[in-house]
Amino acid sequence: MSATTSLLLEATDVSKTYGAVVALDHASLSVRPGEVHALMGANGAGKSTFVKILTGAVTPDGGRISVRGRERTSHSPADARRNGLVSVYQEPAIIPDLNIRDNLRLTQTPIEPVRHWLHELGLETLDLSSLARRLPLATLRIVDLARALALEPEVLLLDEITAALPANLTDRVLDVVGRQRGGDRSVIFISHRLIEIAAICARATVLRNGQTVGVVDVTAGSEDRIVELMLGEAAAARGRHELSGAAATARSEQAPRISARNLSDGRRLRDVTFDLFPGEVLGVVALEGQGQDELFSILSGAKRPASGSLLVEGRPVTLRHPADAIRKGVVFVAADRAEALLMQRSVRENISLPFSARIPQWGWINLGREGRRVDEAVETLQIDARAGSEVRRLSGGNQQKVTIARWVAKGVKTMLCFDPTRGIDIGTKSQIYVLLRDLAAAGAAILLYTSELGEVQLVCDRVIVIFGGEVVGELPAAGADEVALLRAAHNLRPGAALPEQRVAGAQEGAFEVDAPVDEAADGVGRP
Repeated sequence: MSATTSLLLEATDVSKTYGAVVALDHASLSVRPGEVHALMGANGAGKSTFVKILTGAVTPDGGRISVRGRERTSHSPADARRNGLVSVYQEPAIIPDLNIRDNLRLTQTPIEPVRHWLHELGLETLDLSSLARRLPLATLRIVDLARALALEPEVLLLDEITAALPANLTDRVLDVVGRQRGGDRSVIFISHRLIEIAAICARATVLRNGQTVGVVDVTAGSEDRIVELMLGEAAAARGRHELSGAAATARSEQAPRISARNLSDGRRLRDVTFDLFPGEVLGVVALEGQGQDELFSILSGAKRPASGSLLVEGRPVTLRHPADAIRKGVVFVAADRAEALLMQRSVRENISLPFSARIPQWGWINLGREGRRVDEAVETLQIDARAGSEVRRLSGGNQQKVTIARWVAKGVKTMLCFDPTRGIDIGTKSQIYVLLRDLAAAGAAILLYTSELGEVQLVCDRVIVIFGGEVVGELPAAGADEVALLRAAHNLRPGAALPEQRVAGAQEGAFEVDAPVDEAADGVGRP
């Protein structure tokens, strides 16, 4: 049997452009039978476009796709299903105003196999008569995966399936996908979490700027090679050098930029006290639902505290609105880019918004000064605007860079970052972490909540841990390894055993509390 016919899927010279934007440039991918194959690349590298072409959602400009040695052309996802290719996209392909059973009928998916896979994936109690729009995103993603598995595809394509899942459902998904190895069918797996790639994938194809730049056997120590291919060797080496040992260990001798005393929202947040100093990155670590959301809402002016006090630069403040916080020099970067950006507007307009907000009434805007600051911010954050001027056309990583660039252009004093690298590729994560260190070195104060435990020691000076709405510990960066953070986040005493499930979660960098299966199905276990 020839090498070509021994491949289950082969895509060669696949190209796609959108006007002047090159999404894929003669990219290639080959998958063997019984293989879980990683498709990797920075945000905007072309991964999702490749998946949509393989599954008929997007028509390529050129290239050839073969399944088991026979050339296939898919003009729609239905065609692709008949050709043995089924995908779970980043957004669930589910109509929100129909119940789950009716959604399954639309794709002629048999109900009993779906029930089997829902059981395997931890949602055996899900009521199929539930209206889709009333279910949480994590549940809808699992339903989408169960439907895809029920169709028994030759090749299952999973685009960031674990990005919106809590740790318990992530473990189930990885287990189910891992069991596909060694059979006659294959999986193409896209994830930004290298630990997931290492756990279940045999090989990884890496895209950069729409081109296939390498295929790597996933073995111990292959992570550095993957990062080099994603970013380019020089950029990867620069990121490692700039982050290595970047975090300082000594607390600033200056007065605190923010002092929080006994902050409470009357519900989840009970009693939080801390100081944030100029020139430092202070990490916040917590299990899901321990009050960190409420803390950042209060600090950013989106929510008023029920009790406690807040000082900014030594002066008591009352923040009734985010605009109040911004006027005090406290700005917020959310995990959800859509909350902060005007998606239909240009990169320049989004970054320059704070300049317009400074004008109390109609008047002249210094366009020259504004343009220089915006250009400097775009260059500093290396924002890739190949996709055109509208922010909605940028990758998720570049969109997050735009939200940060807005405050860099304005001149940031205090920045609140709530999981700013969630769902972003490792290359862009490195760039954002380097930027946060640079901002701190220039005198900014950074408060950073992150679910990426492995990155805490690289970017933070010290860490506070919240449990039950209270600060239960503070660790210097040097002592904040994943196990120490995990123990503190569970409020465990010395010698107490770690929950087995959470040890796995710490290795993944996922840091959500494990919701019971029936709670996840009912929407209580929020991802």
